[in-house]
Amino acid sequence: MDLEQNISRMTRRQFVTATGALFVLDSFGPRVRVTRGQLSGKLERGPGLSRVIIDTDPGVDDALALLLAMRSPELKIEAITAVAGNVPLELTLPNALRMVEIAGRSEIPVAAGAKAPLLRRLVTATYVHGENGLGGAAFPEPRTTAVAEPAAELIRSIVKKYPGEVTLITIGPLTNVAAALQSDSELAGRVRRIVMMGGSLSGGNITPAAEFNIYVDPEAARIVFQSGMPVTMVGLDVTRRTALTEEHVRALEAGRGGVSQAAAALARNAIEQHRRAGFAARPNMHDPLAVAAFLDSSLLKWKDYYVDVETRGELTAGETLGYSPRTGGSEQRSATEKQFPNLLIRGSAPTLASSESSSVLRDKFVPNAKVAVDVDSARFFDMLIGRLSGKQ
Repeated sequence: MDLEQNISRMTRRQFVTATGALFVLDSFGPRVRVTRGQLSGKLERGPGLSRVIIDTDPGVDDALALLLAMRSPELKIEAITAVAGNVPLELTLPNALRMVEIAGRSEIPVAAGAKAPLLRRLVTATYVHGENGLGGAAFPEPRTTAVAEPAAELIRSIVKKYPGEVTLITIGPLTNVAAALQSDSELAGRVRRIVMMGGSLSGGNITPAAEFNIYVDPEAARIVFQSGMPVTMVGLDVTRRTALTEEHVRALEAGRGGVSQAAAALARNAIEQHRRAGFAARPNMHDPLAVAAFLDSSLLKWKDYYVDVETRGELTAGETLGYSPRTGGSEQRSATEKQFPNLLIRGSAPTLASSESSSVLRDKFVPNAKVAVDVDSARFFDMLIGRLSGKQ
């Protein structure tokens, strides 16, 4: 079966079966409560932690997200998998290894993943993250080496070992995850949840339509959204409200230990890189917010959507479209929603040359994603700066 068939729409029976009962909000956060004392000094890890794999393309905010995850004792990080995105894989992989060493977590396996999107040429974001991916912040070459197993295979093997327990936290293009899904038809049913930084229901950041991670590999993103895995989408709708400030940087510079100092260097260079590039806004903490959303879902507000990805538009490829009885052309409100239980989800009108007789993609609304629509930015930064600085 070729890729175009893989990303084509599922049957209604397959889709409803896969997604009908997936959306219990409490199910995508960690299962343990951590005391303030556990967050100071040496991190203690024990049984009952949340198993996660972090797929990443460091990237300044990816690097800070990795440090946040490795400073969070709720998590059992089974692996970190690198993918090309913000910069090529030749840089994202050593950047991930650097963060592992800085955090003193060299026991975490780091794997190399895709060097390019499934069908497209790689588009990077060096204009945001600098030529080295870290905003110009210089760290020693990593001494730790990546594991031999490719990222997609490592994802498969870990999920198979712990069925129903592993959450994928994805903070880069979704190429590695899509490749794993394509190679194992049972994988989606074994993943507990995917929490992604990606997408937007309110316009893009690399084009007016598309958010960067989805834009880089829209075919991979569509495979993920249509896989049946429970999806938690932390997109630009909320990450745009997480601007890094000088006050945050000073708090990190005043913090204890190597993690805080490394984070401060990354944050300082991110702000300087934005100034050099001429951006009016300060850098946003897109990827750390996705990690924080998994750690404490109450930091954000959520709504159910059926999300799909535009893959064919010349101007809109990578756009994430959210369908809901409260959105789109119907504009139905709660008083009349009961009259429209089977909201049709439509694609574009058929062309004269098309053999299709209908543009209906789904004949019933079934959400496939929890989408973040609001965020308590102050509480988020309390967590981020507190954990990275060792003060929380």
